[in-house]
Amino acid sequence: MTDTSADLVILGGGSGGYACAFRAAELGLSVVLVEKDKLGGTCLHRGCIPTKALLHAAEVADSARDADQFGVRAALEGVDIDGVNKYKDGIVAGLYKGLQGLAKAHKVTLVEGAGTLVDANTVEVNGTRYTGKNVVLATGSYSKTLPGLELGGRVIASEQALNLDFIPNKVVVLGGGVIGVEFASVWRSFGAEVTIVEALPHLVPNEDEFVSKRLERAFRKRGIKFKTGVKFTGATQTDSGVSVSLENGETYDADLLLVAVGRGPNTAGHGFEAAGVNVERGFVRTDERLRTNLPGVYAVGDIVPGLQLAHRGFQQGIFIAEDIAGLNPQPIDEAGIPRVTYCHPEVASVGLTEAAAKEQYGSVETFTYDLAGNGKSQILKTQGAVKLVRATDGPVVGLHLVGDRVGELIGEAQLIYNWEALPEDVAPLVHAHPTQTEALGEAHLALAGKPLHVHG
Repeated sequence: MTDTSADLVILGGGSGGYACAFRAAELGLSVVLVEKDKLGGTCLHRGCIPTKALLHAAEVADSARDADQFGVRAALEGVDIDGVNKYKDGIVAGLYKGLQGLAKAHKVTLVEGAGTLVDANTVEVNGTRYTGKNVVLATGSYSKTLPGLELGGRVIASEQALNLDFIPNKVVVLGGGVIGVEFASVWRSFGAEVTIVEALPHLVPNEDEFVSKRLERAFRKRGIKFKTGVKFTGATQTDSGVSVSLENGETYDADLLLVAVGRGPNTAGHGFEAAGVNVERGFVRTDERLRTNLPGVYAVGDIVPGLQLAHRGFQQGIFIAEDIAGLNPQPIDEAGIPRVTYCHPEVASVGLTEAAAKEQYGSVETFTYDLAGNGKSQILKTQGAVKLVRATDGPVVGLHLVGDRVGELIGEAQLIYNWEALPEDVAPLVHAHPTQTEALGEAHLALAGKPLHVHG
């Protein structure tokens, strides 16, 4: 075996791994980045980017279908799934090429292959050992399934759903979280009949209940069916379809069953536990500075308990690089990480739900501003609302939004939360007219005691 040393060895080239690599290189550290597949990881190749490309294609289909309500004569002749996939794959390929160029520009040493953690300073790849003064574990996640439910054939996960060469007529989606509602939204826009099965009482169950109810109302109008508060009991495949059974005795026949019950940490088979890393239920345990129990070993992204979001891993990667370089960055507030679900309508939130805020602060105030009062939202013909949660006489601690394009509002929303702004701090800020950002302005005006475009 040959030895190759660096200041930093990173196992995994997804959002967290490559962000850590690039920032560390900027700070003058030598970096070895190990990736068994393609730089960019799940987010770029099998997750965020291709999924959102499908969702935009779905939005275009809806725009054509509904053009007459804007006085435009157009018709949806159909969806060319080969054309959609070409568009999607082109975006991924372009971003991948750019990422490879950035790795080269940062002089990061890329190593292709599956890595194994040997000890606190060593990662082995294809018989070669790479030693680092520090090691970062960034191995990402995989699509989970339920016990007894095997993926294959007409039972698929999101990775297979992204690469279908046909549009199914009927689909059952198992799981009403982010992945489930996004694919349900795409397929409905493409003309499929969709039924979502969610064991918890509401869709997007991790969001504020107000958000869940608004989304459910919108999905009903779109003809997306859903069964909540009921458990899946089994699936039987045939040559022509799949039959899905629920605990209440109901069955649903479909072309496909999409299993969207969450993602599991990809920690098995990489030598973590054998090397002494503290792993619990598959997740790597860290402190608030993302340090594992082994000196000099950090963990980042989906293998660390918490939100499994690409931008969380990205920011954690930057944090680790700066921490190793001695810049002493502030720990990341998990509640301050923005969350967006890109279905139609979109869902976006940051901070605490009303229930969590009550638990933490005891007394809270809330205000909900309906997008019916927002000019740009009416131009877009979208329905929805903005809900604010503040600690009584204190800062805004939760912002929850539903409506088309509200994901673009989360930038301002996360500043409000992370800077611990009072409603009185936001109310004087000027929001351009007509924009949807005015909805945030109006909501804060109301919570500051000076409502304008709202009824008393």
